[in-house]
Amino acid sequence: MAGWSRRQVLLLIDGGIAAVVLAALVAMVSVPGVGPAGRAGTVLAVGLAVVQASSLLWLRRHPAYGLAVAALAGVGLEALSPQVGWLGLVAVPLTYFARLRPPRVSLVALAVLLAPTPWKLVTGGWRDLLLAVVGVGLGWAIGEVQRGHAERARARRRLVIGRERERISRELHDVVAHHVAVIAVQAAAAEDVFDQHPDQARAALGAIEVAARSALTELRSMLHALSADAGPDPAGPQPGLAQLDALADAVTAVGLRVVVDRHGRTEGLPEGVELSAYRIVQESLTNALKHGRATRAEVSVRYDDGVLRLEVRDDGNAPARRAEPGEGRGIVGMRERTRLLGGTLDAGPLPAGGFRVAARIPVAVCR
Repeated sequence: MAGWSRRQVLLLIDGGIAAVVLAALVAMVSVPGVGPAGRAGTVLAVGLAVVQASSLLWLRRHPAYGLAVAALAGVGLEALSPQVGWLGLVAVPLTYFARLRPPRVSLVALAVLLAPTPWKLVTGGWRDLLLAVVGVGLGWAIGEVQRGHAERARARRRLVIGRERERISRELHDVVAHHVAVIAVQAAAAEDVFDQHPDQARAALGAIEVAARSALTELRSMLHALSADAGPDPAGPQPGLAQLDALADAVTAVGLRVVVDRHGRTEGLPEGVELSAYRIVQESLTNALKHGRATRAEVSVRYDDGVLRLEVRDDGNAPARRAEPGEGRGIVGMRERTRLLGGTLDAGPLPAGGFRVAARIPVAVCR
């Protein structure tokens, strides 16, 4: 489903489930002895089935209203055809509701739907009452399990993003600190020669201007990240695009043949951009080797019209690669790193096999 938005995918899933619910309800109300007596009753029951099933298409946007509509349609189905199930198939919308709302809210909805179940003793018997209670209770339980799983996934994602931001902040701190040190040295030099050698003082002031502009560029990126006192990284120069060939050689030495293709001049790009680009390529190659079991990878670096484009393709066989919980790396970390620079990142399996990571960083925004 490449190119589909998350909303479109969810709508497709909801539509499929709604179609199944509608087909099941229509089939049941059409069975002689189960559905309502008479043609008019059957038509009305089918209409109520359409209403209950269609509520799934907008229940994500309006959970309370969606469940209320499904329950009211179920009341009509219960009156017309008690053998279909408790309030039709209201357990399915309840599953959605429990998935979208915390237990303090969904349990109230469960209690409201369970309260009238003794009516089954009038229209059926203990067996029908038990099925009604179990069906609705099971629907709520499935939704609650899904909600808990989604909440844990969001917590892991927040942890990954937080640690990646910490890492970015430390790296950018080193870059900015370098520029500030240059400013301090040049300012002291300008003061020493200001009267005797004004030309040298002007040159020092020019160097200060360049260093200050570069520092401001990095700070614009840094201010987007969340700082945390996680301790300093080992001292040393931060890598950039110039080190990609060395990275490719190192990865090739351990079994993944890497080819680097460059287009456009990347000299003079902001150091924060170069550092993030290097980290994205590094992480992509690491994932290809570790998780994708790839044997070949192609790295494309293009810079034109103020946009830096990175693409890493490999021939690995892993259908998806996720960041390990707590490591602050992987696709989530790469996407967050790119987003902080005002860019975008796409990652996913290729139709013919392999995996692709593509990042677009608008360098003009960072200058």
